[in-house]
Amino acid sequence: MQARLLLEDGTLFTGSAFGAEGERTGEVVFNTGITGYQEVLSDPSYCGQIVTMTYPLIGNYGITRDDFESAAPYVHGFVVRRHETVPSNWRAEYSVDNLLKEYGIVGISGIDTRMLTRMIRQHGTMRGILTTSAASVEELRERLAGSQVLTNQVATVSTPHVYSSPGSKERIVLVDYGAKTGILRELTARGCDVVVVPHDTTADEIRRLNPDGIQLSNGPGDPKDVPHAIDTIRELLGEYPIFGICLGHQLFALACGADTEKLKFGHRGGNHPVKDLRTNRCYITSQNHGYTVNEQSIAGTELEVTHINNNDKTIEGLKHKTYPAFTVQYHPEAAPGPYDNSYLFDQFLDMIREHKKQHPANPRQAELAAAAKGER
Repeated sequence: MQARLLLEDGTLFTGSAFGAEGERTGEVVFNTGITGYQEVLSDPSYCGQIVTMTYPLIGNYGITRDDFESAAPYVHGFVVRRHETVPSNWRAEYSVDNLLKEYGIVGISGIDTRMLTRMIRQHGTMRGILTTSAASVEELRERLAGSQVLTNQVATVSTPHVYSSPGSKERIVLVDYGAKTGILRELTARGCDVVVVPHDTTADEIRRLNPDGIQLSNGPGDPKDVPHAIDTIRELLGEYPIFGICLGHQLFALACGADTEKLKFGHRGGNHPVKDLRTNRCYITSQNHGYTVNEQSIAGTELEVTHINNNDKTIEGLKHKTYPAFTVQYHPEAAPGPYDNSYLFDQFLDMIREHKKQHPANPRQAELAAAAKGER
């Protein structure tokens, strides 16, 4: 079956369909990873996007449910140069084609993905329509022009309910803006008692969970589309140690008075070099984001830049000068990508322990007695 991808500038790509039949619109982006396509497909941060893989062969090692980064994929389309129908891997449970069919995702193969990537790099990300229908190009152009730009991606991918992953050490409230499983895995591996909450959980609701620290997750879309999260972070800042990742990093910056802006084509892949300004050491990082914190907007805030991207010098890390809080734009949990940066979770826990030493909590009995007297 034939599939077609039409970009908003009128460029048409024609190839072979795989996965589901149908039609979807979305922002066309590219990922430079050589491996990790199933983690890419299951990353909630790709919600609403048509993802192009720059590596020419996709599907060769199949799909393994254990490696998923969410319960289900949220991508709107998948674009590859060559799609391997018969995976060769002892862990493989089924193929990419089966996965896309299961979740209603249209795939296209056999197109010049190098040309598509160069166009995006030159002109910036564009909206596109991916279809297996026989509609005319003019009809597709009208459908694309009339399609709605998504602003509710975080609400789409966030958990609707509070749930926990019990542990014996620090209690971490993980605010789910589209959290990858890798974040939960890193925290639970360190014995943390993790409580995952929806994106719209209020500051008071988080306080009632009695956390030792707050983890702000990754997620899709424009951070300015989640104003309630910015307000919540601003209210909790200084009360609890905070660690933000990706979208959590951007929301934290907005809560502290900085600004964000859209990148030309974003950072998506597992090989992005990031420099730690405190040590001058370069780390290879996993990234997936289309927005960045504006460097000029940092002036006049209580924020300090801790990391920069060695390719384009955009901000990759922040810390608060007064309160126990830091964030990074990249993914220390990797998946896919290198695990070089997992030490940041240890740094977060060290910060929590230091904060507890400096601000010891009242004994629970004293809290109950004060509440009984109406003092709280």
